[in-house]
Amino acid sequence: MRTMPRTARAAVAVLLTALPLTLATAGVGNAAGVGLDDAHKKEIAMELVSSAENSSLDWKAQYKYIEDIGDGRGYTAGIIGFCSGTGDMLELVEHYTDLKPGNVLAKYLPALKKVNGTESHSGLGSAFTRDWATAAKDTVFQRAQNDERDRVYFNPSVKQAKSDGLRALGQFIYYDAIVMHGPGNSSDSFGGIRAAAMKKAKTPAQGGDETAYLNAFLDARKVIMKQEEAHADTSRVDTEQRVFLNNKNFDLNPPLKWKVYGDPYQINS
Repeated sequence: MRTMPRTARAAVAVLLTALPLTLATAGVGNAAGVGLDDAHKKEIAMELVSSAENSSLDWKAQYKYIEDIGDGRGYTAGIIGFCSGTGDMLELVEHYTDLKPGNVLAKYLPALKKVNGTESHSGLGSAFTRDWATAAKDTVFQRAQNDERDRVYFNPSVKQAKSDGLRALGQFIYYDAIVMHGPGNSSDSFGGIRAAAMKKAKTPAQGGDETAYLNAFLDARKVIMKQEEAHADTSRVDTEQRVFLNNKNFDLNPPLKWKVYGDPYQINS
């Protein structure tokens, strides 16, 4: 991932039958409606993440992106910021090679295995970055990036958010957090942030208020972001997600206007 070190629907339904109607309208009842996995909502999510990760709404232009951003995770690349030092880039190239044996990146698999867990470029270097750009033109590699984004980040975060009774905005807040901090249960991962938030506020599925819980989640995330220099700018929380939350735009409906790192963006439809 670009900036990382890197079911319970039935339970929600049972809870819902036991809760007053006012709670259902506060979020639990709507969590099963148009979620972030709706095609149009997902496109919005991709654009929002790209504004923070790549300073552009054109997320499809990022298949070719690759650089070392100096965060100790080696190369960061692609639409979700797969990192050579955190394992997800290795898994991506393995998946690409399963789909298309002998591809231009397959020869780097031994090197990617060796550098996993480090910031090293050993066995990679400029040849690898050139070949990454070449691979990015291949629709099979684009499919592989989409597949891994969904498998590791998008699908798990949306599933968890729905289980927690969150609507599209909350689902996006979870997704953006897992993109930056990665899956897992350590204090600085998505699971750790969620656990910290749940100590401060109940999820809608637990009978809590959606706004209060999401504010608690964003507060917990900011604490973790500020612990690392590469994440210290919290504008993607303060002037993006918190703006939507303050506007009570729980369904993440356009028009959307926000800022990241001081730059303005908008999605009109």
